[in-house]
Amino acid sequence: MTEKSRPRLLVAKGSFGSMGGAERDLIRVLPAINRLFEVTMATIQPSNELEEACSESGIELIRPESKWHLSTDPISVVLDSGRGTASKAWASCTGLSEAMESSMALHLVSGDGSLPILDHVPPGLRVHLHLLEPHRGLYEETLHRRVDGSPRRNLALTKAALSRARSRDQSLMESLISRQDAIVSGNSRFSAQRANEVYGVEAGVLWPCVDTDEFPEDPSDDPENPYPEEGDYVVSVGRASYAKGTWETISMLAGTGLSLAHVGGGDEGSLGMLSKHANSSGVGLWVAPRLPSPVLVSLMRGARAVVSMAHKESFGLTPIEAFAVGTPPLFVDEGGFRDTIVDGENGRLLDRGDAASWHSALEQASDPSTREGWAARGRERISELDLTPEAHARRIWDLLC
Repeated sequence: MTEKSRPRLLVAKGSFGSMGGAERDLIRVLPAINRLFEVTMATIQPSNELEEACSESGIELIRPESKWHLSTDPISVVLDSGRGTASKAWASCTGLSEAMESSMALHLVSGDGSLPILDHVPPGLRVHLHLLEPHRGLYEETLHRRVDGSPRRNLALTKAALSRARSRDQSLMESLISRQDAIVSGNSRFSAQRANEVYGVEAGVLWPCVDTDEFPEDPSDDPENPYPEEGDYVVSVGRASYAKGTWETISMLAGTGLSLAHVGGGDEGSLGMLSKHANSSGVGLWVAPRLPSPVLVSLMRGARAVVSMAHKESFGLTPIEAFAVGTPPLFVDEGGFRDTIVDGENGRLLDRGDAASWHSALEQASDPSTREGWAARGRERISELDLTPEAHARRIWDLLC
């Protein structure tokens, strides 16, 4: 496709501040999308990684003069002030109106601050929403619990207090659905199901991707493994929280002799609670902040397994990253993990409360022939689902063109 023939596409996501899986996935696919479309990227909270990716690919990046930040104090959450401040931040972005006027469509990725851009989208612009998951804080209890699962405050009162925010969230989604030719995609069959349950939307599936250059099979270029302790360990990835099942993972590891290398950090209170829990459970715990991909690869490659007991994860990039590297993935049998892991063939899907099955799976993961077989079939699964950045971009093309 020639430079002149590429249609213009506006890609937008509210916040890149957390640089979690959703943000990494979008940054990973931007160059491939830009090879099919002439992309303009818009955000109200950029990250250094996004700025670097846009610069390297020659993608125009639209952002406000001052970064938007979501207020998380209880009063702001109850009043849903982030809805208004995000809309104002989008309105302040120089060049956004012009980008909307000249683009054939808007590819909008959900998350904090994303949906309020709809206040400013002209009626004739087609919108595709990649709905990674409905706002979990509004429709689930998961985010209203401490890392050990205890409620932060009365859950019934919390649900009642958030009724205004839920109503406004529903209104924004209704404004999207009512638009001519609007399209909604989940990032897994599970998230598409949740979109239907929460919003009554019939959503397709647009899977995330893994870049095998970023997560290579060949270990020859790996940097030194950052894990500082002796002995076998497992890896979990994501900010320490109840939603990510970090506490339960430590509980499960008790008696196995395995330590936990947790990547993604967490708030000070949660990490303090986890440290005490690990000590009382006789489980070694090493916590790292967000790691560059090559360092994460080295850590994963040296692990007994990559594990997760996350609650209702919408997709989960970690299993396919584990496939690419060749480390056994042992994951809870919930949510989007079922889209990629085939139990007993390329990893394990396990019941949350069945510690004996987890321990048995950890023993399986130490067997060299099992590891080799699961790794081969894991890479086959990536190929079967075609989870490459190029395939992701092509699916967006097929939806919009």
